[in-house]
Amino acid sequence: MNLSRSYLVMILVAFFGSQASNAAEMRLSFNHDVRPILSENCFQCHGPDAAAREADLRLDLAEEAYKDRDGSPAIVPGDPEESLLIWMIEAEDAEDQMPPPDSNRSLTEEQKQILRRWIEEGAEYDSHWAFIPPVKHLVPVEYANPVDGFIGARLEEEGLEFSNEADPKTWLRRVSFDLTGLPPTLEDYLDFEAKAKHDGEGAYSQKVDELLASPRYGERMAWQWLEASRYADTDGYQNDGPREMWRWRDWVIDAYNQNLPFDQFTIEQLAGDLLPDPTEEQLTATAFHRNTMTNNEGGTNDEQFRNEAIVDRVNTTMSVWMGVTMACAQCHNHKYDPLTQREYYQMFAYLNNSHESNIVVYPAEQLRQRVDVLEQI
Repeated sequence: MNLSRSYLVMILVAFFGSQASNAAEMRLSFNHDVRPILSENCFQCHGPDAAAREADLRLDLAEEAYKDRDGSPAIVPGDPEESLLIWMIEAEDAEDQMPPPDSNRSLTEEQKQILRRWIEEGAEYDSHWAFIPPVKHLVPVEYANPVDGFIGARLEEEGLEFSNEADPKTWLRRVSFDLTGLPPTLEDYLDFEAKAKHDGEGAYSQKVDELLASPRYGERMAWQWLEASRYADTDGYQNDGPREMWRWRDWVIDAYNQNLPFDQFTIEQLAGDLLPDPTEEQLTATAFHRNTMTNNEGGTNDEQFRNEAIVDRVNTTMSVWMGVTMACAQCHNHKYDPLTQREYYQMFAYLNNSHESNIVVYPAEQLRQRVDVLEQI
């Protein structure tokens, strides 16, 4: 695609920009625009660390920043002139200036204007990104693919244009690597070129469907989940001996290939054994929590490593599903995420209720063989 009709695009962008919903999107974002400035220049002395905090002022929490400080709140939403923060970052006297000159930090004029404008707009704080519900945005420019609409609007804003559309060979190579992690064969190239020439856009859609139906698709998509879930075929400690975890790995790959809904994907991994009449596959899914490192060396303390396994499950479960670094709250209240040490050990206690047992789940063929042998005994 290209943006040869720049004038039309400008009209469309202007039209969508006039819509109320898009006008709201132009407001400054605390997490995107403001937090980086405060984090770099202010939070060291006015942030979550109580031991390092000065003047009993916190700027990382809205209620603290808005608090009346003898008639001079640090931030007055909608009124930068009455906000102590603006007065101090714009002060020329070194004794009043923030950040102080001896900190070797300073705000640029652009950063000062961002803080001023943010306060003018109401100084709205955003919660941690992991707790903000996704918002569906209007596509700013009409294209065949909505993604191109957002890219097109940004390119127009930057005075840039789309690159030329990729030729069939280049496109096939890109989509093959993207969906399967493997390059196309020579036969794939020749076949797709012929179909693209004959069927046009239909050949592209057909090829995507073909790649999505490939077993390689699940293998390609699953690796990120396997990484986040700390999957490994070995124990992980000094001897690092082999262990049987491939059944769970294959379950994840199959889940992607079967397009298993994410809520079901979650339930089966966290509580598949608690479902009514769970299947072998659902029991296998719960091996998510068996991905912890294990130590079978002589002289080890079983309770120590059982405890470490629970800690690992707490940390991994929260990072994978909640997007927060729960591990920091193991020793103290989290300095940045809204998590307390008490909440950490509440989660620990919840996962510590499970009986630590090694349940063997056999493949269907091995299970039938096992049943036959047991019947003969």
